Order: sequence, then C-alpha cells, then structure tokens
Amino acid sequence: MFIVDFSQMEWLPVILLFLLPVFSLLLLTKKRRMEGIKLPPGPLKLPVIGNLHLLGNLPHRSLEKLSKKYGSVMLLQLGSVPTVIVSSAKAAKQVLKTHDLDCCSRPASPGGNRFSYNGLDVAFSPYGDYWKEMRKVFISELLSMKRVQSFAYARKAEVDKLIASLSQASPKPVNLNEKIFALADGIIGTVAFGKIYGTDQFNNQEFHNVLGEAMNMMASFSAEDFFPRIGRFVDALTGFKARLEKSFCELDAFLQVVLVQHLDHSRPKAEHEDLVDFLIGLMKDQSKPFRVTENNVKAMLFDTFFGGIVTTSITILWAMSELIKDPRVMNKVQAEIRHCIGRKAKVEGEDLAKFKYLKMVVKETFRLHPPLTILLPRKAMRQFKIGDYDILPKTRILVNVWAIGRDPNSWENPNEFYPERFEENEFDFKGSDFNLLPFGAGRRICPGLAMGATNVEFTLANLLYCFDWELPSDMKREDISMEEEGGLAYQRKTPLCLVPIRNNS
Repeated sequence: MFIVDFSQMEWLPVILLFLLPVFSLLLLTKKRRMEGIKLPPGPLKLPVIGNLHLLGNLPHRSLEKLSKKYGSVMLLQLGSVPTVIVSSAKAAKQVLKTHDLDCCSRPASPGGNRFSYNGLDVAFSPYGDYWKEMRKVFISELLSMKRVQSFAYARKAEVDKLIASLSQASPKPVNLNEKIFALADGIIGTVAFGKIYGTDQFNNQEFHNVLGEAMNMMASFSAEDFFPRIGRFVDALTGFKARLEKSFCELDAFLQVVLVQHLDHSRPKAEHEDLVDFLIGLMKDQSKPFRVTENNVKAMLFDTFFGGIVTTSITILWAMSELIKDPRVMNKVQAEIRHCIGRKAKVEGEDLAKFKYLKMVVKETFRLHPPLTILLPRKAMRQFKIGDYDILPKTRILVNVWAIGRDPNSWENPNEFYPERFEENEFDFKGSDFNLLPFGAGRRICPGLAMGATNVEFTLANLLYCFDWELPSDMKREDISMEEEGGLAYQRKTPLCLVPIRNNS
C-alpha cells in the first residue's frame, strides 16, 4: 500500500519558493529572446500533438485550405516540430532561391533521411561539401540531357512492348495502371541494371518486393519525425524501427548482389553502359576530389528507382485521365502528333521537339498533378525572413507545390485542365519559374528532371499516336474518378481502365 509521508511536505513551500524565480527567469529569457521576432500566423495547437490532427489523409489539400485562412506563409506545430508551410510562388521563390543556402539542409530524423546509406545519398541527406560534389555527378554526368538521350534504347524497347501489348488487347478495356507502371519499371530497371533486367538472370519479383517495402517505409508515419526526443523509443515499441531496419537490410543486400555481378570481370561487356557500370567507374576513378563508395552507389540507385518510376507512371496516368475527360484537348493533341509524324509506324525520340501542344499538356499535368504534392522537407540552418515573417533556426519548411499550382492569384481558372494557358507564357518546370515546381528548384531540385520529363513525353506521344482511346461501354466521362491516394506521391485512387483502338490510318 502506498502511504504519503506528510511530515516531509513541510519542505514543499521552500522548494516552490526556490523554483518560482527559476521558472520566471526562464519565461522572461524566452520572452526577451522573442522580442522583435514576428512568426508566421497559424492555427491554435493542441497539447503534445500540436496541429498534427489537421493534416488529414491528403495533407496537401488540408494545408491548402488552412493557407486560405492563415496566409501563404503559415506556421504549424507538428508534434514538437515547428513547421512553416509555403503555399505561393512568391514565398516559394524566397525559400528555394533567395534563401536557398539558409534552408537547403534536410531534417536528420528518419522521415527526412530514411534509406540514406550512412547519410550519403543525394536526395535525402543533409547539406554539406560531400553532398554538393555528389549532386554535381548526378546533374552534370549521370543524368545530363546527353546521357538521358543515350538511354533512348531503353525507352524505345519498353514503349514497343507497351504498344504490342495494347494492340493485342484492342478493342477490350485494359488496366492502364498496370501497363504504365510496368513500362516505367522496365525503363528505369534497364537504365539502372542493363538488359538483364526482366530476364531470368535478374530476380525482378524479389527486387519489386524489397523496393515496394522500402517505398512503403518512406511514406509511413514515424514518431521520430514529429517527436525527435522520444520518437525513437516509440518507434522501437511499435515495431516501426525494426521493420525499417529489416527493409533497409533487404534492399542493401539485394543491391550488393547487383554490384558484385557488375564487378565480375568475367561478365560479358554490355552493349550499353548502365548506371551501375557508370557508378562503378566513379568508384575506381582516383582523379575525383571525393571518393565514391559502394554505399553511395546503392543510394543513387534507390533514388533513381524511387524518383524515376513514380514520376513517370503517375504523370502519364494523370495526363491520360485528364485527356479522356476532355475530348477537345485529346483530339487537338492527337491531331498535332499525327500531322507531324505522317505515316511513320510510331513516334521516335527525335520527333519530340516538334510537339508544342503535347509539351503544354505535360506542363498542365505537372501543374494540376505534381508527382510530389509537397516537396521533401527542408530545415532552416539559420534565422532569415520570408516576407515579413521570421523563420527561426531548426524550423522545418514544407513547400506545397500542389497549392501553388492551383493558386488563383497565379492561374486563371486554376482547377481547369487547359493546356492553352501555356501559349501566353514561357513557364517551364526546370526550377526557374516558381509557379510550376513539380521537380522543386534550387540546390535541392530533382536531378532526374530531364529523365522524367523525356520518359513522360515519349510514352504519351506514342500512346496518343498509335491508339484512339475510349471509355468502357458502361462508363460516362462524368463517372471517371479523380480521387487521390498515396504517401509521398499521390496517384489515382482507382485504376484507369480504357479501351485502346489501334490507329491504322
């Protein structure tokens, strides 16, 4: 039985008398430190969880609604982490360009740095000299436009397979989700691992399993993301930490096997150099001012698959969804492609430069359906201002790209799919126009931008040239669902089923 010894309570007033000035001093110090500081506005927060309850299942939509009330620069408390949400092109420019160096670091918690292979991967690692050098490799050598063009063989082979498969199915309905994800997987897999990808020499099913689990872990909730001090223990208790480590080890082991295969000197020389070959060349190159390790190679491969497959497949499916809903736009873009191609069997890579309206369709798809609705989080490294508001060190910063693409202050009829809006402006998605940021901007811009855009344009051009598209007989255009679901990237909630009709004209 628990008994309270009230004889000891006589010291309580003395203790409280001693602690009172201490607490008062702490509050006074904090108040003085915050004098002259103007934080962004935001909603009232609850104890412990702060504003976490306001995020909902579709955070980009929930945050966009909140920004209409509190402004395009808004402060939320997500657990114990102060987080600024940016929802306008003007504010995004200050974050991604004006103050890029002040907030180009990533949070060091699992949510900002999962699967980082000792913190050295390109997409998710904290900012530093090593990261800068590795990024140069990605931008100038690994995924430059010249190298992207050298991967034309992979795009052509996979698109040929897709056309053959759709031709065989015509005129029956097909699940385009399955077809397009297989295409994106085939392109990126061939580019990364070579022509053994998809053959008996490569265990595709095992790779899909470990990669799928890794992607699920990237999108899943981690207590440490929002409660850095105690979250690690919570993640351990819930089993999240163990699952994360298991997923990491399985992915690491699989990529290690791939590396060993490529390092085998008895391996026949490939017709085309794949990414693994290129990265192994960097490992052996002693002239570089930095050393590329096996962990770096694995991390780059993971980034390539995560970014390449997701960006390509999601964008193509959203584009086809919008086109089937709008026959005017569908007919116009098909007429352009078919007029430019003439009587060729299919679209070739060199034809893409001719398709002005197709490029507008792709831009409009990126505007309405960016693959990453919210850019990966940044962390303020020092104090700076966004407009009139002070951003304090260690504040997490999220750029709501989805909200920026639908901002009525930047776009007329922002929720309408209208590619012609790009006839009147020269907006591009390469990081210089902050109204259109599907790949981000600044030092943290997605290095696979050229690869992703080329894959989307080439695939769409062939789908629209080789086939006419209809809805299944029991569907009407108004029945097409545009609901979303996802974690880091948001795709269609329901599969897109369409009827391909082979164009023989």
